[in-house]
Amino acid sequence: MSITITADFDGGNIEVLSGQGGAWDLAIRPDHNSHYYQWFYFRVDGAAGVDLTLRLTNAGGSAYTGGWENYRARVSTDNADWLCADTSYENGVLTIRHRTDADTLWFAYFAPFDSQRHRAFVAQVKTLPGMAHRVLGQTLDGRDLDLFTLGDGPAKVWLYARQHPGETMAEWWMEGAIAFLPGSDPAAQHLRQAATFYIVLNMNPDGSARGHLRTNAAGVDLNREWGGPTMERSPEIVYVLDAMQKSGVDFAIDVHGDEAIPHVFMAGFEGTPSWSEARAALYQSYLDRLMARTADFQTTYGYDIPGPGAANLAISTNAVAERFTAIAMTLEMPFKDHDDAPEPVRAWSPDRSRKLGETCLLALADIVEAL
Repeated sequence: MSITITADFDGGNIEVLSGQGGAWDLAIRPDHNSHYYQWFYFRVDGAAGVDLTLRLTNAGGSAYTGGWENYRARVSTDNADWLCADTSYENGVLTIRHRTDADTLWFAYFAPFDSQRHRAFVAQVKTLPGMAHRVLGQTLDGRDLDLFTLGDGPAKVWLYARQHPGETMAEWWMEGAIAFLPGSDPAAQHLRQAATFYIVLNMNPDGSARGHLRTNAAGVDLNREWGGPTMERSPEIVYVLDAMQKSGVDFAIDVHGDEAIPHVFMAGFEGTPSWSEARAALYQSYLDRLMARTADFQTTYGYDIPGPGAANLAISTNAVAERFTAIAMTLEMPFKDHDDAPEPVRAWSPDRSRKLGETCLLALADIVEAL
């Protein structure tokens, strides 16, 4: 059977340039109306017993070329369990090599979380005890933007994920958080009594379905729209900001993945005009509690911290912290392995993302009353 390669499915992204036998030259398709690209997800049929060499020839022009160093692509025989493939990067080309007895293989930048799984997740969350649901509005492609609410405490906590659709670990994180929060664990009960949670499982369902790395259907980076979103460019942010304005925000986690840094870390709201020592202490207390609960979180490696007044207020964490005087942060998980606790078979994975979702809430339970 001859090899065929396709990305003609939800979230798929690859272009076939040329190839024969097991050697193929491919290219990652840029986001619509955008220069961003790095996410890939495609299927190979006829692979059984073939030494595959798949060259992503335009990797050198991708959004974050530092993301390819020491990176390993993910491969699956069932589109469910994802392992690391032999991967190298040289002279602007990312090369994946693999041999299997399976006829069909899927390759991806990280374990996908496609629209079918998202819709099933939404349907499941709707049935959870105490969970309220409403649709904030429709995206540019006509998809629902769902908001879930749980708890009846005074602290207003917002959790939202996947502004950048290719960062699929963010919605895997949400699976872990949602599995924990409505449950019988004493910490979960304490959280529901002390706080009201507002949860957006996927901020960018259009980009997710289109196979984008970073943008929505209009080619707009949602995490640069918080200073002045419009219905024409970024209705997702218009809807969420309007809901935040009505609820208020005391604490917020915006969940992401980082291409280049092989660690789990937070980016806080330092550099915002309203930064204060009291809020800084509470933010640091949360980080300390999280680090004490898991070896998968650290504070040594991360982004450069902006100086006083130098924060970009178009970015969600800074905008929310400033507008609502909130404790706000961006959680980043790696596409690569996690250097603090490496896992040679699966690297950073959906399971570890789920576990971190639970652990982030356990750490929040330690400080929620201070909000």
